[in-house]
Amino acid sequence: MSLTVTPATLADIPALRRLLDILFTQEAEFKPDPATQQRGLESIISQPHVGQILVARMGGAEVGMVNLLYTVSTALGGRVALLEDMVVAPEARGSGVGAQLLTRAIEVAKASGCLRITLLTDGVNEAAQRFYQRQGFVASPMVPLRLLLA
Repeated sequence: MSLTVTPATLADIPALRRLLDILFTQEAEFKPDPATQQRGLESIISQPHVGQILVARMGGAEVGMVNLLYTVSTALGGRVALLEDMVVAPEARGSGVGAQLLTRAIEVAKASGCLRITLLTDGVNEAAQRFYQRQGFVASPMVPLRLLLA
């Protein structure tokens, strides 16, 4: 089956929410919340200057997604991206979907003028870390810290 990776539209939100359910079920820090995910997806899709969501389809089914969120780095003097919410449906894992989805996300970031992509993955998710390292990502000496405001 052929794989396509295209920008997500508002019509894709139900499928994207199903994919986020998979992701947030396996992540230690997050839990699925359909209303919250709906708001977040709508916000990104309807505001392309904020970011872009890409969806991977195989045989007409949505089998993966990734989103890029944009900001500006004073260290680099330009636009950078945060790669968020990358997930491939379990039935499509090991088929190259993740690599193609990530390759397309990198192309989109470059075309958008981004100078760097940063991502976070669970510390215990060694398979994801190996996957990203195979794609050229390197561990950063920076340590993520969070303060929840709501």
